[in-house]
Amino acid sequence: MHYLNEQNIFIFLVQIVVLLGLARGLGELFRKWKQPPLTAELLVGILLGPTILGRFAPGVFQTIFPNDITQQNMLETVAWIGVLFLLLETGLEIDFASAWRQRGDALIIALSDIIIPMVVAFIPCYLLPEHYLVDPGQRMLFTIFMATVMTISAMPITARALHDMRLSKTDLGFLIMSALSVNDIVGWLIFTMVLGIFTQANLEVMKVLTIAGSTIAFTAVCLSIGRKLVDKAITRIKTAQMPQPGVPLTFICLLGALCGAITQKIGIHALFGFFIAGIMAGGSRALSENVRQVISQMVYAIFVPLFFVNIGLKVDFFQNFDVFLCLLISVIGIAGRFFGAWLGVNLTKLPRTNRLSIAIAHTPGGAMEIVVGLLALEYNLITEPVFVAIVFGAILSSVILGPWFNYSIKKRKEVSILEYFVARGGIIATLKHNERNKVIMELCELFDNQDDMPDSHDIYQAVMKRENDMGTGMEEGLAVPHARLAAIKRPVILFGRSADGIEWNTPDGKPARFIFLILTPADAYDAQVQILAYIAKAISQEKVRDSILRARDTHELWSLFQIVFAFKHIIKRK
Repeated sequence: MHYLNEQNIFIFLVQIVVLLGLARGLGELFRKWKQPPLTAELLVGILLGPTILGRFAPGVFQTIFPNDITQQNMLETVAWIGVLFLLLETGLEIDFASAWRQRGDALIIALSDIIIPMVVAFIPCYLLPEHYLVDPGQRMLFTIFMATVMTISAMPITARALHDMRLSKTDLGFLIMSALSVNDIVGWLIFTMVLGIFTQANLEVMKVLTIAGSTIAFTAVCLSIGRKLVDKAITRIKTAQMPQPGVPLTFICLLGALCGAITQKIGIHALFGFFIAGIMAGGSRALSENVRQVISQMVYAIFVPLFFVNIGLKVDFFQNFDVFLCLLISVIGIAGRFFGAWLGVNLTKLPRTNRLSIAIAHTPGGAMEIVVGLLALEYNLITEPVFVAIVFGAILSSVILGPWFNYSIKKRKEVSILEYFVARGGIIATLKHNERNKVIMELCELFDNQDDMPDSHDIYQAVMKRENDMGTGMEEGLAVPHARLAAIKRPVILFGRSADGIEWNTPDGKPARFIFLILTPADAYDAQVQILAYIAKAISQEKVRDSILRARDTHELWSLFQIVFAFKHIIKRK
């Protein structure tokens, strides 16, 4: 029996300190520059791997990363735990029930964003010279794989961009995330089946049909019966007041391992099982935003950086960098996903102003593109130059997302949100209730004294429907319940303040103290996007929050809002 010796453990700990320390440090610097930490993590791996350190200081490289199978397996195991949990966390971000309720527009956009990129990528990849292929005899399978890679978007990167621009709780953000959810599910389903078929020694028709049928059946069962069972289990954990977030975290990890084992046995990769497990757990309303944040922070703070750093230790990026191939993969990937989403959104009845933003949001390949590329490299489906090109395209598409998406939002007509506040009788200095639904009803009842407004009960039903589709609790005590109504002609904003705070399932776990109820016309995406962004930007400032809490009455609150939300003030702070 082989045991780890003290030197193995010492070198492993040195590797963790160096890799994780540099990856996290540089990652935070990149985050301040509004760039994804993924770029920094890969850069650290390239600097410390065979590309730089191994080429210019081979002795130092061999000391830190010795050519010893046991030592390599220790780091490799941690890296693969990282990617398994990355897929689990990605699944947690997918609200399948909400995406299904949005299946009209979201499904059209998602399907278009799957079909078009595959069509765009198919012919260029099929015509690649033989030296780019591992086995020219498997050109068709290689082409199908590459076409599939081009369809998968980096939902976490888009979600981060929406969050940074304070758009994650808008209907636009909800639609984008719903479409990306469908895209991820279908894209990973296709990819894992292709990978499962490729790994079979002989491609018998029955074997292929068995893998495809088993994968589809497993997915269908998990997303129907499985979701309900998991929701009951998580609800039971919550009602039994078991330790949070420890017990839910353990349950979700066990669920991921179980589903991963099942998919591995089916003949597809365990990653798909972890992804589906995340979707099942993420759909439970009993799983609080705070628990989700704990899981997300654990994954992105430790495991994910080590996984992407480890990629840089595997491949010599200089030796395998092919300018033509990198540009080709980048262009067909970004262009295919952009035009796929663009065509899809043009097939819907969504306003023109949203089309560019939605199309741009689907362009990043990011971590997901790199993960599927690495899997293909591990299974000898692609060559190292193709893998490097996939990584290059994923990084480029992730880096340009922020500025490009911000440009599309700034193209919208500016609004001054002060004119939408109901100054008289639309501000409650001290809310009577301390429960979410009752507070929403209390605010809705203010419309009973307003002209040209629907019945307060109808407004309440519309707001609650939107709230149940996707919660509107945000960081720093802010909640923005809202709805779009065909019966109103212009946006309306009400405000209520709670001194003690109200449980609103916010991402940071803080109670909601600043409640802005926002109603907009059915087609007023533009106004809603800007109203929510302005409010979130203002409340993110500590001075503003303190001033609102110190205001003595309705009159002082309105005077403060006239300063905080003044049009010139907002524009200047942007």
